[in-house]
Amino acid sequence: MTKSGRARGRPRSFHDSGLATRIRALDRAVEVLRVVATGSGMSLTEIAAEAGEAAPTVYRILITLEAHRVVEFDESEQLWHVGIEAYRIGTGYLRRTKIVEQSRPVMQRIMLATGETANIAIVDGREVVFLSQVETHELIRAFFRPGTRGPVHASGIGKAVLAFQRPERIEAILNAYPFAAFTEKTITGREAMEGELAGIRARGFSVDDEEHTRGMRCVAAPIFNEYGEAVAGISVSGPSVRVTHDRDVEFGRMLRAAADEVTGAIGGRLPDAVAEESLI
Repeated sequence: MTKSGRARGRPRSFHDSGLATRIRALDRAVEVLRVVATGSGMSLTEIAAEAGEAAPTVYRILITLEAHRVVEFDESEQLWHVGIEAYRIGTGYLRRTKIVEQSRPVMQRIMLATGETANIAIVDGREVVFLSQVETHELIRAFFRPGTRGPVHASGIGKAVLAFQRPERIEAILNAYPFAAFTEKTITGREAMEGELAGIRARGFSVDDEEHTRGMRCVAAPIFNEYGEAVAGISVSGPSVRVTHDRDVEFGRMLRAAADEVTGAIGGRLPDAVAEESLI
C-alpha cells in the first residue's frame, strides 16, 4: 500500500511498459474504437479498412464493445456508432481536468461578446484535441466535434500552448516535425515557426490566419496549471470576413483575460513571462 493507503497502480516489481507487455487484443480494440469515434456512423468494411484489420477480427471486437455499450449498431442503416458508455468513460477525463467545467461559463461569455464560436482544447503530442465548444448562432461558423484532432502548427490553440512549453519540450516537438501545408498560409518551416512562437510569447495570444482552412481564422490564448505549464487553450473561431485582422488585438486581449480566468479557476498560475508581459 502507498502512504495514502490506496493500492498501487501497478505491481511493485513491474516496471516494463514496453510493447512486449501489452495486450495485443486490447490494442486492436482501442484502435477500432478510435476509428468508430472519427465517423458519424461507419460500416464494418470502412472500420476494418481504416483500422488495418481483417473484417472478422473487427466484427468480434465490435460485438464485444457493443455488449458493454461502448459502441452501438444501427440495424436500419447497418452502421456502427460510439455508444453511451464511451461517453461516460470520456467524462471521467473531463472531471479529472476540471478545465471544461470551469471554462464553460467563460466560453459562453466569449461567444456572446464576440459573436463567434468559442473552443477549449488540449495538446496531445503534435496534435490539438478539442474538448468542448460554445457555438455561435451565425449560419456560417466553425465546428469542432469533441475529440476532433488537428495539427499543432496550423492551429491557434496548438501554437498558443506550444509557445509556452519549456524550450526542451518545444525542441522535442519540432524535431523532424512534418510541417504539412493545408493552405498557402500554413507555416511550413521550423525557422518560421520558431519566429511565430516568439511573437506569441511576446503578445500573449496566437492567431490562426487561414493556416488550416481557407476562409477561417482563429485567435487563442493558453491556460496554465498549478506549475505554470501551458496545458490547454481557449479560442474563438470564425470566417475571415468576421474574424478580421483588425480585430486580432481586441480578440487577443479578450482571450488572454478569459484564459487567465480559467487558469485561476482550476488552481493554476501564470508563468512570470505572461504575468509580467503587457499585451501589445
